[in-house]
Amino acid sequence: MQPVRAGSKELIREINSSLVLGELRGGLVSRTELAKRTGLSLPTVSEIVGELIGSGVIEERETASSGGGRRPVLLGLKPDAGYVIGIKVTETRVIAVLTDLNAGIVGRVTAPVATDDVGTVVRTVAAVVKKLRAKASPVYGVGVGLAGVIDRASGVVRHATYSDWHDVDLATLLEKRIGLPVVVDNDVNTLVASEQWFGAGRGVSDVAVVSIGRGVGLGMVLDGRLYRGAGGGAGEFGHTKVEAGGPLCDCGGRGCLEALIGEPAILAATGTTTIEQAVERAREGDEAARDIFDQVGRTLGTAVGNLVNLLNPKLIVLAGEGTRASDLFLPGFDEALRQAVFDGLQRDLEVVVDDWDDEAWAQGAAGLFLGELFQPNLRPDETNRPSLTTRTA
Repeated sequence: MQPVRAGSKELIREINSSLVLGELRGGLVSRTELAKRTGLSLPTVSEIVGELIGSGVIEERETASSGGGRRPVLLGLKPDAGYVIGIKVTETRVIAVLTDLNAGIVGRVTAPVATDDVGTVVRTVAAVVKKLRAKASPVYGVGVGLAGVIDRASGVVRHATYSDWHDVDLATLLEKRIGLPVVVDNDVNTLVASEQWFGAGRGVSDVAVVSIGRGVGLGMVLDGRLYRGAGGGAGEFGHTKVEAGGPLCDCGGRGCLEALIGEPAILAATGTTTIEQAVERAREGDEAARDIFDQVGRTLGTAVGNLVNLLNPKLIVLAGEGTRASDLFLPGFDEALRQAVFDGLQRDLEVVVDDWDDEAWAQGAAGLFLGELFQPNLRPDETNRPSLTTRTA
C-alpha cells in the first residue's frame, strides 16, 4: 500500500482544517464550540481559524450571548470566497447554476440540447460554464448530474438512461474543454445533495430519496454517507421487478417498477398525451383516471415499504416532477406502505414530499462538488484537486 501522502504533519493539518470547515458549513459557531464538536484542542482550533481567516475562507461575523464574562465571537464561511457551478443534463436541456460556498444561487443559465451526441452535450455544457464564469471569481469547479449508471470515482458514464452512451469519460472530456475540475454523478444523487444542504434531509444520517417522473430513481444516505455502490450503480430502484411477466420496460426487462408507475405508463393507461392532462382528468372526477393514480400510489408504497424493510431509513423523501400528482396517489401510497413495512420499522419513519424543480437538481450538483471542495487531499492523485483545506498550505 502506498503512503497516503508525504508529511504526516501536513496531512493532519488538512484533516483538522476539514473538520473545522465541515462544522462551519452548518452555520455560525464559536471557537470554543468548534473545539467541542471536532474534538480538537482550543489552541489547535484557534490556529486553524486564524489561517482560514487569513486566506479569506471564513470570517468573524458577530458575538453570541454569554452567561457571564467575555462574549464569544461567532465564525462563519465567507460565501463569496469562491464559487461552484452545478449542472443538470436532461434529454432536451442543460440547466446550470452558479453558487457561492454556501450553495446559494448567484447566477443561472439554461441552454437547449437538440441531440444526445456526446460532443454536442460537452460543447453546450462548456458554453453555459463560460457564461457563468464571467459572473464571479474564483470558480473552483463544476458538478454535473445526469440519469444513468455513473462511476463517480472516475467520472465515467457507464450507461446513460436516455441516450446511447456507454463508457463515456464525461468528466475528462469536460475538464479538457473547460479547464476546471469536474465531478459527474447520477442526477438523483444531486437531488440527495439538495436534501442534505437545504431540505428535509439536513442533519439526518439515514435517508432514501425516491424520484418519480418519467423514470423512478433512488438516492441513499446510509450512516451519514451518500451510498453509490461498488460501480456507481446503486439506486436503480425503478428496475426492481415488481410484477412477474409484467409490461416491457425500456431497459428490456419486464415488470419493472418504472414500467408500471413511470409517466409513460400513466399516459398509456389514461389515454392522454401529457401528464398534466392525466392529472387534470383525475382531479375533475374521472373515476378511471383516479383509480390509475391510486394504483400508482399503492404500487409505489409497496415498493418503498420493501426498501424500508431492507435499509431502515429514518426519512423517505418523494421528489421529482411526479410529485405534482401527490394528492392523487398519496392515500394509496400511505396505506400500501403501512401494509408492507415490517412491524416496528415504521414507528419513527418520516415521509416527506418535496417538489424540487430542475434548478434544485443543478444546485444539488453544485453541492456535490462543494462537498469535495471541503475535503482534504488525502491521496497522491488528488494533489491537484481544489480543496479549501489546502489554501493556506
